[in-house]
Amino acid sequence: MHVERGGRPVLVDVSVSVSAGTRLGVVGENGRGKSTLLHVLAGTLRPDSGTVSRIGSIGVAEQELAAGDARTVGELIDVELADARAALQALDEAAAAMAAEVEGADDEYAAALDAATALDAWDADRRVDLALDALGAVRDRSRALAQMSVGERYRVRLACLLGAQHDFLLLDEPTNHLDEHGLDFLTAALRDHPGGVVLVSHDRVLLADVATKILDLDPSIDGRPRVYGDGYEGYRAGRSAAMARWEQDYDQHLAEEARLADDLSAAQNRLRSSWRPPKGTGKHQRATRAPSLVRAVNRRIDDLADHAVSRPMAPLRFHMPELATLSGVTLVRAEEVAVDGRLTGPVTVALESGDRLLITGPNGAGKSTLLAVLAGQLEADQGSVRVAANARIGFVAQETPSADRRRVHDIYEARMHQLRHLGLDATVPLRSLGLLSAADTARPLAELSMGQQRRLDLALALAGRPHALLLDEPTNHLSIALVDELTEALDATAAAVVVVTHDRQLRRDLGHWPELVIPGRNEAHKA
Repeated sequence: MHVERGGRPVLVDVSVSVSAGTRLGVVGENGRGKSTLLHVLAGTLRPDSGTVSRIGSIGVAEQELAAGDARTVGELIDVELADARAALQALDEAAAAMAAEVEGADDEYAAALDAATALDAWDADRRVDLALDALGAVRDRSRALAQMSVGERYRVRLACLLGAQHDFLLLDEPTNHLDEHGLDFLTAALRDHPGGVVLVSHDRVLLADVATKILDLDPSIDGRPRVYGDGYEGYRAGRSAAMARWEQDYDQHLAEEARLADDLSAAQNRLRSSWRPPKGTGKHQRATRAPSLVRAVNRRIDDLADHAVSRPMAPLRFHMPELATLSGVTLVRAEEVAVDGRLTGPVTVALESGDRLLITGPNGAGKSTLLAVLAGQLEADQGSVRVAANARIGFVAQETPSADRRRVHDIYEARMHQLRHLGLDATVPLRSLGLLSAADTARPLAELSMGQQRRLDLALALAGRPHALLLDEPTNHLSIALVDELTEALDATAAAVVVVTHDRQLRRDLGHWPELVIPGRNEAHKA
């Protein structure tokens, strides 16, 4: 199938099949069309060419969930359990018809019983409740979704999908907003799911634990996506080998082009100098040999052009700018801070240049709240916060889908103008960061993928060369390659860095950093 957006190809020649027991991971750089592929598979977007066949029920978890959703938790549960509800109602109606001795009621009852059994409809609500508990989601069915945070809405929606036992699950970044317990539950639930799963994720641990196959949407030698077997490790090995072959074939193609160019030049020189083969060669052959050599070389050149090997596309590479330091100065000090209903204190944090801090804890503990307090975005109800004079703080909050229609370049230039107005000359050009292509910077922000919007968030935080960099779930929506590059850069920068994350691989990679564990509210009260 083929999909275009705004005249730009997003998915090209994608062919994939998912059956019961298949758990397909979908990977690729931000903007490669991973979320678009899920929309096509779900039937909410028609491909421009090609066909999609679907059999069975489908549950979809998209990256974006409307903040203004007027439904309650209970209404969202009812939507996902509609098939189970309908099956039980049909069974009750068939049972009533049997009791009334209606003709054909026996067959209707048998069919209804088979349908309810296939869905395990009697246990549907209990499964949803178990998932809500395990994911740390809101269980109050009267609670309005619009009154909940982004993470709370995501967890409710995911719990509904896992409890509904759809034939196929299409999940877009399902690990975002999950704590360690929720991640473990999701991993087990996906491995045990009897149907098919299509999983778009940056979470390397989840892909390694769950995926049976990987669909790679990044460029290949023939421009087509590749499917790799043997799970995530099979993908890593296969992708590495494919890239090595591509580079080798391209180098051979260049060498053959150069050789043919030399042959053509030599043949043309012979033609110009009236070259003739040695005596004894036939008269006609002697007269035509030089032009025929030119024609033969040109035919070989044409044939080589028909089988041209494209140049391996160099992916974007993140370049961390040199960040500023203020030696011997406490950049930020939060002394015994607490925020009513959001962060049970007291919490004390002090940051100097070069410091590292990993903040962990369950959902709802107040990690994001603490980071917002340190960044000056939120005022503490208790305690005090002091920021050193001239200290610059770069802050990346948790993601929020943007409807901003301004061009990315204009948004970044507005930030640069603001920094220059504050007297900062040593700003960071957007193109130097390697986060967004020139084409993407010319597009409206609202048209970018969540991963590309997240890249801009990071760029804006780095624009002023901050002395302290505060990152809330920085790997959400980012490509695997960028996560690896960012992890290495955070470890090496001279600035102070604070990271809040549930990303299991990132926590392992930053395991040598000092860690601040914020307990859940229940644990804090016990303490």
